[in-house]
Amino acid sequence: MRTVAIAIFPGVQALDVAGPLDVFAEANGFLAAGAGYALTLVGASHEPVRASNGMRLLPDRTFAESSGGYDIALVAGGPSLPDDAPDQGMTAWLLKAAVHSQRYGAICTGAFALGHAGLLDERHVTTHWQNASHLAQRFPRARVELDRIYIRDGNLVTSAGVTAGIDVSLALVAEDHGPRLALAVAKRLVVVAQRRGGQSQFSPFLSAPADENSPVAKVQAYVMEHIGENFTVAKLAAVAGMSARNFARVFVEVSQLTPHEFVERARVDAARSLLESSDAALKAIAYDCGFGNADRMRIVFNRRLGVSPNEYRTSFRKT
Repeated sequence: MRTVAIAIFPGVQALDVAGPLDVFAEANGFLAAGAGYALTLVGASHEPVRASNGMRLLPDRTFAESSGGYDIALVAGGPSLPDDAPDQGMTAWLLKAAVHSQRYGAICTGAFALGHAGLLDERHVTTHWQNASHLAQRFPRARVELDRIYIRDGNLVTSAGVTAGIDVSLALVAEDHGPRLALAVAKRLVVVAQRRGGQSQFSPFLSAPADENSPVAKVQAYVMEHIGENFTVAKLAAVAGMSARNFARVFVEVSQLTPHEFVERARVDAARSLLESSDAALKAIAYDCGFGNADRMRIVFNRRLGVSPNEYRTSFRKT
């Protein structure tokens, strides 16, 4: 039997725990007795742990009782982890798991617990798109990749938000028993065995500037209100009432994006909204959003989101 342990704590995201557990449990149904996964929940005590959705989970072992030596050792995420240091017992357990386990890692914001334990330094990692920038700032030695569903860096695995725990667990099953078994498990769970694209398809590209009355905010609003137009730096600078050179410098300082980057992101967000909410032809959406033609929009979508406009519409179309 391969051993799997998941660390839990008060306020843990229940799906971060249940998703991976169900993947490994379903895999057991396809495997001979003794060839599957033995599943363990590890917590600070034997007392029930209340998840963020109110569900109560019962640890099988405490951190102190566990050696940390498993085939797979994971820490789940939860809303509180990005700002709160984890239980000292969990940190000690993670340090042991990193040394004694074949593979270890985190689901979603569980990456912050790994960071507090010093286990992200110089490693390629990911987490939920809403928390990825925070993770990079909090642990600057980590090599945070913002748009990955999951990442394997040596024996360290990290994954994006919530349901990405299912993705990484399917990948681990595929490593252990081959992709055919992972596909069979995915079918049983009615999920995709390997998702197309990255996290960007789930997150908005644009956020409002801090000062809504600034020249940069005025330009951003103009772009989004006239998204089908052609834009040059000179034209946008005129909207801001600034010289082209000064405008380009100030825009980058305020938004951390070049004007060209902002315009392309704005076009993608506008197209995503139309793909989700209308039956308009791709060429019409491409024209209305300033791409010029459907081929250009397809190129930008694949580069930005990792999926085509048709694939995006299939996934996110609102009925």
